[in-house]
Amino acid sequence: MSTTPARVFVARLVGLPIFDPVGEQVGKVRDLVVAVRTEVHQPRVLGLVAEVFGRRRIFVPMTRVTNIDSGQVYTTGLLNMRRFEQRPSETMVIGQMLDRTVRISGSDVTGTVYDVGIEQARNRDWVVSRVAVKEVVGAKGLRRRSSRSQTHVVEWRDVEGLSKREEAQGATHLIAALNEMRPADAANMIHDLPPERRSAVVAALDDERLADVLEELSEEDQVEILANLDSERAADVLEEMSPDDAADLIADLPPETAATLLDLMEPEEAEDVRRLMSYADETAGAMMTPEPVILGPDATVADALAHVRNPELTPALAALVYVCRPPLETPTGRFLGVAHIQRLLREPPSSLVAGALDDTMATLRPEASIDGVAAHLATYNLVAAPVVDENGHLIGAVTVDDLLDHMLPEGWRDRARLRDDREEVTG
Repeated sequence: MSTTPARVFVARLVGLPIFDPVGEQVGKVRDLVVAVRTEVHQPRVLGLVAEVFGRRRIFVPMTRVTNIDSGQVYTTGLLNMRRFEQRPSETMVIGQMLDRTVRISGSDVTGTVYDVGIEQARNRDWVVSRVAVKEVVGAKGLRRRSSRSQTHVVEWRDVEGLSKREEAQGATHLIAALNEMRPADAANMIHDLPPERRSAVVAALDDERLADVLEELSEEDQVEILANLDSERAADVLEEMSPDDAADLIADLPPETAATLLDLMEPEEAEDVRRLMSYADETAGAMMTPEPVILGPDATVADALAHVRNPELTPALAALVYVCRPPLETPTGRFLGVAHIQRLLREPPSSLVAGALDDTMATLRPEASIDGVAAHLATYNLVAAPVVDENGHLIGAVTVDDLLDHMLPEGWRDRARLRDDREEVTG
């Protein structure tokens, strides 16, 4: 076994892979659980919160952590798969300790916690040993006021306020950690936060990031978070969401609330949402994305490749370019066919996209059932397919991720979190 480093900072642990003794990855680190009793007792690290099987969060006691090496964590391989439930006496380092206001003893320095260092004591227990503090700029008593905050890394015993719970705790450093995560991972962390901490995080997230996270949360969480936003901001966040996800969320709101938010949204964004809501549930029209990559027949292959490079496109949406007569916004002019990205990569960049057109692909009608959409994608080995109206105008595209969102049972995100498998598994 390699030597465990003398000190590890928690923010660097988040997202690291967790391995069993034979080198198989069994999960990822999402947080650390510590017991903060009083200012005179050194906080003890109880264990890791690990994410396994995609979304389930479990508790890994530090007694089962054999080594923390550069860029990875090793365990005994024996994991209890019961879902992690935080106890009142426990504190989550990332979720609750970051951004806590503290004071450095013997000085006038007041600041917020932005990281925590842990190390093994002589009795082999892991304990909090250092606290990284960023000064509050302009705070009373500061000897120096500057546009850049000073930072301090001090012994845990030199920090006052670490054990105190704050009603109005900030979220700056937690937001920084969340912004490093994929939206689904950030959604899981937000779901598990205490209500007051979740409110602070939601208030601090920018609209685009909040929209990404909302799309990964359960319907219940989505409605609760949106209900706590003022109407103007709720409308702004809905505009940042993909229209199909926004339509699903608005459909879960009280009718009067839904009408208010649609009126506050930009007219073009609201029109896309209203159009999707006009189709029957569980049909191609209700689940489609109204903004696929659409080009005219005179566009070049280089134009097409430039469009599909957009990092905001999902892989499924970037797999096809939809070629139509003007107008090129849905509903478009006559739909001519699709160009597969795989084919475009084999063509000269200056050639016309129309020369690589697949005009034989069968299309979907908006009233097609969810089973019909699934059969269509499976029959033609597609990850996306065009949806056209009775006049041959493109009105959207259905992707395999749209389909999965609607085929999975209602509340599947919550069930994935709440599933309680009590087996002990070995790596």
